[in-house]
Amino acid sequence: MKRGPVKTKHIGIAIGLFILVALVIDFNQRLAGLNRLSTQLGTVHVEATAVMQTQIAMVTQIAYATSQQAVEEYAYEKGMARSGENPVQVVPAGPLTPTPVPLPAQQTQSLENWQIWWELFFGN
Repeated sequence: MKRGPVKTKHIGIAIGLFILVALVIDFNQRLAGLNRLSTQLGTVHVEATAVMQTQIAMVTQIAYATSQQAVEEYAYEKGMARSGENPVQVVPAGPLTPTPVPLPAQQTQSLENWQIWWELFFGN
């Protein structure tokens, strides 16, 4: 087979195909990067929501801790009293000994020998 000279048209088509393949590969890499970044964005959104909820909970706890009601509860837990109140503390006299509870005496029923054998063979 005889080959003719390579025409510039064929060279242009080959260069065009090469550029097209390179663009498709680049486009595919960009799509893969976009998918990866979209996944990371979703993860960051979830983490940011969790952080914001934690911050709201912390601000709520700080607001309660600095309120008058929290101060009064803390004071009552520590045994302090308001002005005009007299706190009473119960002090045990010593170790307490429990009082024994008498158990009712069990009554045993004495049975004859024949009654024992009868129950053994024909018991309820």
